[in-house]
Amino acid sequence: MVYKFILISDEVDNFFREIKINSEATFFDFHEVILDSVGYTKDQITSFFICSNKWDKREEITLLAMDESSEYDNYLMESTLLEEFISDEGQRLMYVFDNITERAFFIELKEIIPSERMDKPLCVNKKGNPPPQQLDIDDFATTVVGKTDFDTDFYGDENFNEDELDADSFGDVSSDDLGHEI
Repeated sequence: MVYKFILISDEVDNFFREIKINSEATFFDFHEVILDSVGYTKDQITSFFICSNKWDKREEITLLAMDESSEYDNYLMESTLLEEFISDEGQRLMYVFDNITERAFFIELKEIIPSERMDKPLCVNKKGNPPPQQLDIDDFATTVVGKTDFDTDFYGDENFNEDELDADSFGDVSSDDLGHEI
């Protein structure tokens, strides 16, 4: 059975990729075809997230083992099959390609083709240029932080007056409280 996925980006208008891949392929195979389709290098730590219909992150499938504690299930791309987590058309995933800034492609399973098989995953349709693989800190501040509206309501009550704080109510901090001299 073949899955047909659509990838989009919230950073670039008119960008998409359409990828077809066998349901028995691994998330690593999917990772590789995504990177090939956008021309990114393969030297970054990436993750897939299985998402709800509202894009809330659920299970994570990582490129490398991160946490060995038995408290959480660890899924690795190399050993996890797509069909283990994906079974319904419309299912959503995120592919985080820049972990530092949490930048990602949004992926949706558009079609399941039961009678088809493929030798290897393939990008069958593409439009537009992808966002850059990595942003330097200045670009990140401009594109991500710059979109946040830091107006007077951002921190809460617009009637807040810093002069109304009573400095005495915070008490004194002595060297004994901190265990060393100030």
